[in-house]
Amino acid sequence: MKDKPGSSGLIHPELQSRQNEAPVSPDGERLQHAEGTSQPLRSKHAEPQPRGAKVDGRRPIDQQEAAARFIAAPEHAKMHDERLWDLRGKRDAQMHGIPEWEELRDLASQIKTHTLAHLDQYLEQFEAAAKANGVHVHWAVDGAAHNQIVHSILRDHGAKSLIKSKSMLTEECGFRHYMAGTGIEVVETDLGERIQQLDDEAPSHVVVPAVHKLRRDVAEVFARALGGDPETDDVPALARLQRDTTRPLILSADAGLTGANFAIAETGSFVVCTNEGNADLSANVPPLHIASIGIEKLIPRIEHLGVFIRLLSRSALGSPITQYTSHFRRPLEGSEMHIVLVDNGRSARLGMEQFWTSLKCIRCGACMNTCPVFRRSGGLSYGATYTGPIGLILDPTFDKRKYSGLPFASTLNGSCSDVCPVKINIHEQIFAWRKVLAEEHEIPLAKRQMMKAAGAVLSRPALYRAAIATADSALRHLPKFAVYNRWNTWTEGREMPPAPKETFHTWYARTHPPAASDKDTRTHPPATGGKGTPNESA
Repeated sequence: MKDKPGSSGLIHPELQSRQNEAPVSPDGERLQHAEGTSQPLRSKHAEPQPRGAKVDGRRPIDQQEAAARFIAAPEHAKMHDERLWDLRGKRDAQMHGIPEWEELRDLASQIKTHTLAHLDQYLEQFEAAAKANGVHVHWAVDGAAHNQIVHSILRDHGAKSLIKSKSMLTEECGFRHYMAGTGIEVVETDLGERIQQLDDEAPSHVVVPAVHKLRRDVAEVFARALGGDPETDDVPALARLQRDTTRPLILSADAGLTGANFAIAETGSFVVCTNEGNADLSANVPPLHIASIGIEKLIPRIEHLGVFIRLLSRSALGSPITQYTSHFRRPLEGSEMHIVLVDNGRSARLGMEQFWTSLKCIRCGACMNTCPVFRRSGGLSYGATYTGPIGLILDPTFDKRKYSGLPFASTLNGSCSDVCPVKINIHEQIFAWRKVLAEEHEIPLAKRQMMKAAGAVLSRPALYRAAIATADSALRHLPKFAVYNRWNTWTEGREMPPAPKETFHTWYARTHPPAASDKDTRTHPPATGGKGTPNESA
């Protein structure tokens, strides 16, 4: 099986290189987790990077169109597929190394369920503890309020530059776009986020923001924005260029902004997990530290943190732990700390009977790494902050019309739910969103008519069997142009399987003729007693 996690061979042999460039640990062993075994894609052709979905106000995102463009770039599609499946395989290896893995998942899910059920109490506890620690706490009802609060804090301190570490919440709030008109420079310090910022793109993945880019794509971005060599594929050189050009901006920044992976109600503290140390720089170098935290990031006590820390990086990258797990509780002497607690639709989602458990998400990206649709279509094809399987259930809570097509970008194979560290039933919620969007007429008329017609056929066994037999016969005799055309979207990017000589129903009837007793039972049901059970005396 070429999609078997942890298999010795690569899915795409083109990604192999003659020289093993994987990093080496101090004991001389090749690193096998996280980014440790990444290999460059060698090619003589410069394939342009495909761009993401076209976003036009609240018009429904056409994920299929953007996905088709990504698939049409074979080098990018192969690299993306292989890279993410590699992370999935490493996640599985870490999982099998921990006998209590499923117990950790159960416990994490239970902690999150309990916290969300008492979220109001824990938010008040967190606020009181944070204020006791000398932290200023603000509340933002939505993204616009968050942006205005952060801007006002910066303005009050006369800040002209802000450095920030990776934060999906600020992406969700459109923070950088808002700040572009304020005269305050915002600089991303995470390598992947910096690449995307310089290329004027959103992150394509919640953990590895620029995973859709080839090395030469990054080289071209850095050549254009930082004056680098557009022909290099030397990763250390590219990383060094970004570090050398960003470090002076960090050292001279007036303020720093971080997100938070977890916030602890008991202590009023929060934790940020990174692999580059950029959150520590953003929080500790400038005299002002602002933390943007979604209200769902809370957990009750510090003792619960270990459960999530053990799950997070293993699920995300297949590494035992992040390089930096940084705890923030109070401002450094002579500095100031502000926390902005953001709702932005989370309270409304908490009241959705079918979808509230999506708030358990710890943003590990494991569902993206395993999803065959995401791996082959690229994160930017979704046209939303949250992509992949988790995005399919989060995005419609923000705008049903704009993201009405996304829940259909799934095979419903359930792999996303299987790998979720907090056991969100993602594939079931995707299916539930399809039903909601159909009932509320948020899907195109043509799709509604097709679904109605399919329902009429599938609900009538005789009609269904006749339709299958007719279709199989037609496929054996129709010319190719009659099957492969723009009206048959099923054949876009895939071959039709050979038509079987007979249906399963006809094969079963032919090979399993009913016994005489079965015929009598179907003609005359068995007699029953007064309570509906078979009458033994009959």
